[in-house]
Amino acid sequence: MGLNDQIKGVAEKLAAVGYRVLVPDLYRGKLALEANEAEHLMGDLNFGDAAGQDIRGAVQHLKGTGSTKVGVTGYCMGGALTVLAAVFVPESDANAIWYGYPPLEYVDATQVKAPLLGHWGTQDQFFAIDGVDALETKLKAAGVGYEFHRYDAKHAFANEEADSKNLPPLEYNPEAAELAWTRTLAFFDKHLH
Repeated sequence: MGLNDQIKGVAEKLAAVGYRVLVPDLYRGKLALEANEAEHLMGDLNFGDAAGQDIRGAVQHLKGTGSTKVGVTGYCMGGALTVLAAVFVPESDANAIWYGYPPLEYVDATQVKAPLLGHWGTQDQFFAIDGVDALETKLKAAGVGYEFHRYDAKHAFANEEADSKNLPPLEYNPEAAELAWTRTLAFFDKHLH
């Protein structure tokens, strides 16, 4: 949906526990209010540039201004970009994926050096769990350090605004969201401090 209040809230939660946070505005100020608008914005996004330039630039900026270790995280499309960042942003030190992955032919797992954490909904209609299984197979074959968690949940299970979108494939699940958040903070605490 873009750099909206919900995503800003996630950034503020990370900042509240002591992290410096930088959220690249991949849509250059545009916001989607409806699902079809989001689909249009995503369709126009150059994912290679977003991962290799915007996200990498953000990581390099944080490292160049005082952060010794930097993590990348994202939700849905941002989750897919987090996977790509694990491949194309060698400066990242930890990557936490929230229910999103790119077409797997773009994932050269041998290039992934930083540990990965993934949160996946087993009932996700946008990112099928068999794609997660295929991603996991690639990571195992390359010897990548990763930790994947599967939740009995739908897409956007950690987005407290998901139910207001009136899209049946989306559903907020507060229990899964809290468990995934706790796991993410523990993961970042382990790899970024």
